[in-house]
Amino acid sequence: MIGRLRGTLLDKQPPWLVVDVAGVGYELEASMTTLVALPGVGESVSLYTHLTVREDAHLLFGFAREQERALFRALIRVNGIGPKLALVILSGMDETAFIRCVMEDDAKSLTRLPGVGKKTAERLIIEMRDRFPHWEHPGATDLAGAATAPSAGQERQDPLADAEAALVSLGYKPTEAAKMLSGLDENLSTEAMIKAALTKRMAG
Repeated sequence: MIGRLRGTLLDKQPPWLVVDVAGVGYELEASMTTLVALPGVGESVSLYTHLTVREDAHLLFGFAREQERALFRALIRVNGIGPKLALVILSGMDETAFIRCVMEDDAKSLTRLPGVGKKTAERLIIEMRDRFPHWEHPGATDLAGAATAPSAGQERQDPLADAEAALVSLGYKPTEAAKMLSGLDENLSTEAMIKAALTKRMAG
């Protein structure tokens, strides 16, 4: 099991990133919350990881915080929640917001996430409620504006198009993704656009 990686960030194209560790490039998939928190390409990073082994692939997921990884691992133990949907949930809200939804029976907020219907939201609330009392509730973190300028070495020709593609990869329809991104500051980095769009969606 690969539990943590420390190295140089080689590439960052949401939802994927590549980290060089002693000459080996590890490809990871991460939530938008983690991607926004990362430094620019060429800088050092340290990520908590989770390895999923399937018959056809070994999938590595990266997390900026250990608490986020713990929630990811709890989510994929819920019936019907796979790694992809768990990342969608973590992209749309941080740990604090998710815990609030569960504790307050707020299924409506959960159903704003792509792939989370009413029954899935209700199952999440029921199965996750008993898992939180022993958690140290993390402080609310606003990462939406954490990367308001393009990362060093990560200049993109069209951050808006990249952000829309990333939202579609999370499960949003192209028209929905375009609507979420409308009106945002075009000077934002791709990662910041994505996080702002997700925040806008959850607030809507």
